[in-house]
Amino acid sequence: MGTIHSGVWRPEDRAESRYRYLPVDVPPGTEAVGVALDYDRGAGVLDLGCLGPAGFRGWSGGARESFVIARDAATPGYLPGELETGTWQVAIGVHRVPPDGAGYRLSVQTGPSPGPALNSALAPPAPRDRPPRRVLPARPGRRWLAGDLHTHTVHSDGKLTVPELAALAARRGLDFLAVTDHNTVSHHAELAAASRRYGIILLPGQEVTTDGGHASALGDVGWIDFRQEPDAWLDATEAAGGLLSVNHPFAGPVSWTRPMRRRPPLLEVWHWSWLDLRWNLPLSWWLAWDPAAIPVGGSDWHQEGSDAPLGRPTTWVECEGDEPGDVLDGLRAGRVAISAERDGPVLFRRDDALVAVDADGLTLAGPQGPCARVRGDRATLPVHHPAAGVADQNRQQVADRRGDQQGEPRVGQPAGRDEHGGDQAPGDEGADVRHDHAGQVAAEALHSGPEAVAL
Repeated sequence: MGTIHSGVWRPEDRAESRYRYLPVDVPPGTEAVGVALDYDRGAGVLDLGCLGPAGFRGWSGGARESFVIARDAATPGYLPGELETGTWQVAIGVHRVPPDGAGYRLSVQTGPSPGPALNSALAPPAPRDRPPRRVLPARPGRRWLAGDLHTHTVHSDGKLTVPELAALAARRGLDFLAVTDHNTVSHHAELAAASRRYGIILLPGQEVTTDGGHASALGDVGWIDFRQEPDAWLDATEAAGGLLSVNHPFAGPVSWTRPMRRRPPLLEVWHWSWLDLRWNLPLSWWLAWDPAAIPVGGSDWHQEGSDAPLGRPTTWVECEGDEPGDVLDGLRAGRVAISAERDGPVLFRRDDALVAVDADGLTLAGPQGPCARVRGDRATLPVHHPAAGVADQNRQQVADRRGDQQGEPRVGQPAGRDEHGGDQAPGDEGADVRHDHAGQVAAEALHSGPEAVAL
């Protein structure tokens, strides 16, 4: 049985409503629904998704031109399951249309099962070359886990399957990964098996994606309706025990511009779009948005050679166990540090001191200039100033913390070293941020050049 819809979406249609719905009748006994969207991709961008009588059945945005949903399998991005009799809606996101409009043709087929071709990719073997776990000094009963809080798979616009991504994370020595596909949760069903196979914590996530900004809903919170306002995303995520993070808030056309009554608990301060690590825009944005937000990092990984390598930057979370809930608990408590990469220098706060790991020769610096030179592979340093940091010889940030013991934010510029090894005066160097375990904010950074290596 087939259904055809065709027409033209014009700018005035886009202005009236971002999302359009084309009805499809699914008769009793249907085993599969197949949808194909045809339009001139050189002239515009139309997103594709699906709603059944019981609610959400999938979303692929502009990444796909077609999908199939069956009882036991579905195109990545879509949810397999019972095909309810009644009226379904193919959702069209009118993302970009030219002045003269974008013509389209949507064809729908309902009928027998498509067979075993869906979801048939083989999982790669567990890597044998996994690096040993990096051990950082942690409080009794806890340990620091290295991870990436922003990644994508074939369930949205990434290039790897969930098992392939998990295997890559294991090869890169990561302990956890948040899989945050755009506007869908179809990947969640695969996480537990991939976690066991590759020995890595896989945190369920959804990157709630709109024209006015992106946010990650972290945790097993179900599908977050991206068509609603951001305050509704925050309410739904918190009600289900998850955490919401505003992603890449300063990233060109995908920067955050959405108003909110309340601030989410997390902010992706370090994203691959921080192209020049001497920029202090991430810190300025964080202070303007919410100084109490817990800063995190994410690579926004989609495929090799695009964006940043997986785990760069690395978000460290001090955890009490090896379950997704333990990572969420550590994030919620602010037991977080960020480094440029897994094996790079790390700076974190321990009580009334700072601990710098693998930062020998770097400079702890704050707004008033250098505070101390780091000596040794593991150094404990007093907090000379409520805002300080560590930089390399090129004045780029490598680690950072901001705030005083009362949690009041301080704004400052870290200092580095010149090409002869001398201390440079503070000025245009950038800074990274992190929270301590009590949710207080400190700003200390390690420097050796113009590049941040931890925060």
